[in-house]
Amino acid sequence: MPAQRTANRALVARLLLMTAASFAFGFALVPLYGVFCEVTGIGTRAALSRAAQAGTAVPDIGRTVVVEFTASVPGGGRFALAPVAVSMEVHPGQLYEARYVARNLAGHESTGQAVPSISPMRASRYFRKTECFCFRPQHFAPDEEREMIVRFFVDRELPPGIDRMTLSYAFYGVEPVAGSATG
Repeated sequence: MPAQRTANRALVARLLLMTAASFAFGFALVPLYGVFCEVTGIGTRAALSRAAQAGTAVPDIGRTVVVEFTASVPGGGRFALAPVAVSMEVHPGQLYEARYVARNLAGHESTGQAVPSISPMRASRYFRKTECFCFRPQHFAPDEEREMIVRFFVDRELPPGIDRMTLSYAFYGVEPVAGSATG
């Protein structure tokens, strides 16, 4: 019996360690994404400046692309996030606005960070966000629900074979960094 008890304790310790490591990895994803953006130039001020300039191009009214919107909350529990509209037809080169609704389910003040992704992957370089709630952490009061916007356009240079894209956000609970602006 003592050998079984020792084995059970060792198993519980390993499972707790694995749980703690998984939780720490989840928190590390947000800063790692920031580093990834800096290294690749995606989401940096220079890229946003180029996107704003490209947004003044004449829209291609003869072409439409369907943009689908999805959201997930890995780890669950603290937040809910959902798009207001699940899709829209857009003309490349024209500026659009999509809305997402987020709610703090934690029962206390909480901060979340949205991490975007575009699929198919080869289309991501043609999807330009000029304003996005994903650019900075979002601070919520207890039980607060908020509509958040993303302004975007699809670049006119989008290859002809791509007629559908998906903008997806994963929304993570994060601890605010001392001295950082939230809102």
